Amino acid sequence: MNTLSIKDLTLTYKNGFQAIKNISLEIENGMFGLLGPNGAGKSSLMKTIVGLQKPTSGSIVFNETNIVKTPGYIKQNLGFLPQDFGVYPKVSAYDLLEHIAILKGITHSKERKQQILNLLEKVNLSDFRNKEVHTFSGGMKQRFGVAQALLGSPKIIIVDEPTAGLDPEERNRFNSLLNDISQEVIVILSTHLVEDVRNLCSEMAVMDHGRILRKGKPGKLIAELENKIWSKPIHKNEWENYNSHYEIISRQLIEREMHITVFSHDPLPDFNPVNPLLEHVYFHTLTQKP
Repeated sequence: MNTLSIKDLTLTYKNGFQAIKNISLEIENGMFGLLGPNGAGKSSLMKTIVGLQKPTSGSIVFNETNIVKTPGYIKQNLGFLPQDFGVYPKVSAYDLLEHIAILKGITHSKERKQQILNLLEKVNLSDFRNKEVHTFSGGMKQRFGVAQALLGSPKIIIVDEPTAGLDPEERNRFNSLLNDISQEVIVILSTHLVEDVRNLCSEMAVMDHGRILRKGKPGKLIAELENKIWSKPIHKNEWENYNSHYEIISRQLIEREMHITVFSHDPLPDFNPVNPLLEHVYFHTLTQKP
């Protein structure tokens, strides 16, 4: 069992901006969803975990090793899947994986070859191993990204916005792959897409403005909003009045009619009860003051 323990972590840049504000998290094998809007501080937290920047205070312990003091330890056990690899060289999937494997220190040629072939099979790209990666579809590139992240048998994998731009079929295929991987390692999924966390993660946290605002099991967080979510269609001219009198967590346009979703402990006249979803947890959390 792999464990990642983050306690009282703070990061303040030289210009005085505090990107991480006293964060504490306990993460074990499985999928952990880090959910938050763009600019929430997710990337700063990920960079600090993997040792690209040193925190101002606090500790990060991975498998009983303090990686703030020994950042090389997590780098030896890390796989990373960025949102976008950028421009691919005009080389085959096999050759690119071999190059990355060498950079990761897998020097034994037979071991390297076997690991690459096994990973291509795992991500269902064996038939495309001689095809140039820059010609792959978006979903194929993401599956290739998983293969390169798994080189060297990492114990922790960080995935940044993995399903952005994928069609539904590719998204389902990719999510199934991530779910299989997470049985043996820690997978931290950093995203602003609630759907990805809902479908994949057994534990999650909502982050904004450098803080962890809420954390726990998705099902439990949803249950906490039972009988507290209400909806009503309104005319757009009524928006200001409702916004000043109710705790509105979201609004959307449905068939040219504005529908507002409201949080309230008590039933509201003329409002319809709504079964809570993870989206309501997310929006309600973001509307709360830190």
